[in-house]
Amino acid sequence: MASATDTGSPEPAGAAQRPRRRYRGLPGSRLGRLILALNLLGLAVLIVGALVLNELRQGLVNARIDSLSTQGELIASILNQAATVGEPEPAMDAALATELLQTLSNPRAQRARLFDSHGRLVADSDWMADAVERRELPPARGRDDTARGFDLLPHARKPDSRQVEATLAREVGVALQGRRWAGMRESDSGRRVVSVSIPIQHVRAVLGVVTLEASDVDAIIAQERRALIPFILIAISVTVASSLLLNSLVAQPVLRMARAADRVRQARARAISLPDLAKRDDEVGDLTRSLEAMTQSLSERMDAIESFAADVAHEIRNPLTSLRSAVETLDLVTDPAARDRLLNVLKNDVQRLDRLVTDISNASRLDAELSRDQPRLVDLGKLVGDIVALYQATAKPGEVQVTFSPHLGMEAITVLGREGPLSQIVRNLIDNARSFSPPGDAVTVGLLRVRGEAIVTVSDNGPGIPPENLETIFERFYTSRPKGAAFGGNSGLGLSIARQIAAAHGGTLRAENRTGAEGKVLGAMFTLILPEAAG
Repeated sequence: MASATDTGSPEPAGAAQRPRRRYRGLPGSRLGRLILALNLLGLAVLIVGALVLNELRQGLVNARIDSLSTQGELIASILNQAATVGEPEPAMDAALATELLQTLSNPRAQRARLFDSHGRLVADSDWMADAVERRELPPARGRDDTARGFDLLPHARKPDSRQVEATLAREVGVALQGRRWAGMRESDSGRRVVSVSIPIQHVRAVLGVVTLEASDVDAIIAQERRALIPFILIAISVTVASSLLLNSLVAQPVLRMARAADRVRQARARAISLPDLAKRDDEVGDLTRSLEAMTQSLSERMDAIESFAADVAHEIRNPLTSLRSAVETLDLVTDPAARDRLLNVLKNDVQRLDRLVTDISNASRLDAELSRDQPRLVDLGKLVGDIVALYQATAKPGEVQVTFSPHLGMEAITVLGREGPLSQIVRNLIDNARSFSPPGDAVTVGLLRVRGEAIVTVSDNGPGIPPENLETIFERFYTSRPKGAAFGGNSGLGLSIARQIAAAHGGTLRAENRTGAEGKVLGAMFTLILPEAAG
């Protein structure tokens, strides 16, 4: 059974709700930006490290090219001056040039080669030094074994000799055209080398080409990879730290909320209470405060339902007790007048029970009706006029009459609400006023607009309401019958339901006494105030 007291109360009473913070600047939520920033931080470390080391590697390679170029220019100049023969068509003395190259080159630092004017290899420092390439073999492994681990030095692969020779030939061809060539290429051993080719020029004639190459590029790359290791370790550390931070900031609080929700579901608690999380100024704090407010509202709703059920049981027990007493006594009474009085008591108790059950049913369905029926524009003047016309059409002679007296020009007032519940407010107020009015008297319904608010008034000429009861009458099952009022004519739920509906529509319902000269009470007046629909 739904509560009859707290429909339309969006927040629990006394609950301090912190305003949700609206974030500006970057799109997304606070935690979303934090997650993005932490993930980008690790990536930024790697990017910065790669850029820095790329500059370092390029600087080392350029420095190596400059060094080889200087040596090559020096060797080419000496060969031009000491190994050139013949006039007016100069030529290079190959034997003398070979001896000079052997003297000038350093085969342990780099490899030097000499080509004639036709691009044929004349001398090679590896030949002269009887250099033999030595390289440690990798450990033996089976056919199904796969390489594991991380190597700082790249694996040398067997190159395509024709491709290597073609690349070297193109380099030498550029130098034979009188232009210096410098760059990186692959050697015949499969490793990358820094190479420069310097033309040997006598005036404008190209007599040959000196090619110097250094094979320490792989060492430079290995050095670069070693330098990248700290950046990788920092990026891993940042990623692990950010993961732990997100686990602490998001995963663990969500898990705590889930466990708190389980305790509520298993009826070990009535509401979620996580004050430390509710103080947080982020989405987790917003979610915690929303869950606390929701469960607190549900707890208050359950308390109201329990109280309502106890009140219902108490109110039904009274007429049932009277019924049982009258039924048990009826067989013992022989006096016709006494039996008629007992039968009249039975009839009144049955009417009271019927009224109680009807009002309790209306109160229990009210929550569902208010949530199911969507608000729409309602012509309040037409609604109140139709209700009053129905009372006037069904009134019997001698009964309290109902009249509608809207202020001039106020017949058309529009509000945003639900037509059924709003009509129930007006009917409950009219029924209440009629029950306290003298027979043959009249109940007046008024309608006016004041500063954007629609006001409906229901006035009677009854005994009025004691000042101390102007708020008490809106409590459930409260009844105060004047002398002569029919027993069981009021269940005590009508005004409570009416105020409940008014609050759900953003309005108010209050009671006051109408007074005349010398403060004499002329009757009671109920005032319903609803916000008028915009436009």
